[in-house]
Amino acid sequence: MWRTLFLSFIGLNLFGGLALAGPVLADDVTTCREKQSDARVRLDACEKLIASAQAEPKDLAVALAVRGENLLAKDFDKGIADFGDAIKADPENLRIVVARGWAYERKGRDDLAMADYNLALQKRPNYAAAYNNRGTLYLRKGALQSAFDDFTQAIKFAPTGFLVPYTNRARIETMNQDFDAALADFAKAEAIDPNAMQLHSNRCVTYGAMGRYDEALADCNALLARMPKYQYVLSNRADVYFAKGDLDGALKDYNTILEINPNNVRAHAGRGLLFERRRDLAQARADYRSAAFALAPYDDIEIAKARTMARERLAALTAEGPTAASGRRVALVIGNGGYRNAHPLENPPRDARLIAGVLKDLGFQSVTLANDLTRDKFFDTLHAFASEAEKADWAVVYYAGHGFEIGGVNYLVPVDAKLAVDKDAETEAVALEQVIGAVDGARGLRLVMLDACRDNPFAATMKHTIELKLVDRGFSNIEPSAGFMVVYAAKHGETALDGTGADSPFALAVARDLRESHVEVRKLFDIVRDDVWTSTRHAQQPFTYGSPPGREDFYFAGK
Repeated sequence: MWRTLFLSFIGLNLFGGLALAGPVLADDVTTCREKQSDARVRLDACEKLIASAQAEPKDLAVALAVRGENLLAKDFDKGIADFGDAIKADPENLRIVVARGWAYERKGRDDLAMADYNLALQKRPNYAAAYNNRGTLYLRKGALQSAFDDFTQAIKFAPTGFLVPYTNRARIETMNQDFDAALADFAKAEAIDPNAMQLHSNRCVTYGAMGRYDEALADCNALLARMPKYQYVLSNRADVYFAKGDLDGALKDYNTILEINPNNVRAHAGRGLLFERRRDLAQARADYRSAAFALAPYDDIEIAKARTMARERLAALTAEGPTAASGRRVALVIGNGGYRNAHPLENPPRDARLIAGVLKDLGFQSVTLANDLTRDKFFDTLHAFASEAEKADWAVVYYAGHGFEIGGVNYLVPVDAKLAVDKDAETEAVALEQVIGAVDGARGLRLVMLDACRDNPFAATMKHTIELKLVDRGFSNIEPSAGFMVVYAAKHGETALDGTGADSPFALAVARDLRESHVEVRKLFDIVRDDVWTSTRHAQQPFTYGSPPGREDFYFAGK
């Protein structure tokens, strides 16, 4: 909501006049530079210009920028490289510089994005788009005054045709409780485009903060009538309902968001506050924990505030929460094999039964075995286990099934998942951080074992998007915070083997080695690693990240 996109090469004619060569080349220049009903036709013309080696530098820059934008949907690095070549061809085309800055932001390279925005402003101090983009970057970092100043500069240099800086500045004015100034900026934005989504979504927040709830709901409702699944606005409306005292209305919106995206930080944080007000502290803790551990592509200022609040309330309620029963050990064991939209896996349900049996034999007071979980059942199971973990000294999760990394986030895959586009993972799969969050309440050992580093079953047909970059195999490494252990069946980027028998090499090694008496857990998983390495003839090597609390030893068997 803070940014308007400036990667507009396909949709708009942004690059001025033409520098024509021969007749065939001139046709390609015209087609490449101007908006086409068929984006593929434009891209083909730009590709011909690049291949011809005859294009004028300014035309070559446009061609490379158009190709770069298209490449961002498949490979960020190649797309950014094309932007870089375009800038070399025409250093004065600052639209391309700003577009590269936006691409760097989406890649998580804020330092390089800032350098591009600064370069554009150095060359053109009145460039409104660069000020607006730099302002959104400052805003994400919490530098409100710097963001405010940049939005003001954007308005100064584009006062009548550029709506977004007005709504961005109004949002900061709302945070500062300067409501009159915020409403004045919204009025100017409304004069430019009375139907703009930035106007209605952000003004809803402002009216809500002013206690003008009917006007706030009118703005949110106007936008939701057009976009009923818009999570950002649903969160805004839920917050207004909550402030108004309509807890049922707020709960309905929070639940709707979490049905769409179970990893939504703001919805979990808001629902946590709601359940805390209703004195349902167990559910409040569960929601705060989900908000604290859920992943977003990046935390904008609203998500960061919601996450911080959730962590603070979780710490406060945990201190007041149920004390752990001395020596109580609980486990959740999941084996997903019966996939409906991907190739099924035979071993995970068997592996899960094997591990569950061993943990019961070792005296765990509660072992939940759950196979072939759908998305909704997966989250329900995690939430129920989180409540158990709060009353335990040990909380252990073992998962076998499909798992992979997308955009730097590790996901476990429910059996009903459909991933036509890589960003579907946010709503169709379960982020590893949510599993880590489920063991967070335990007082002692908090352990997650992942026998899930298999090839991504959706890779062959999955469409790539601008926001995320896909890794087709394996998990990325994760460094959990102090007090957690995460054990991977295979190292970063590699796949775990099913083996030649009924169970996977990792499951067999874990089942055998857990029974070893007097072996502390840190040493135990070193033994698991060596056993898997040997049994697979050096084809698979488990890795362990993190460690339990340092002042205590933990034994599955023996001491």
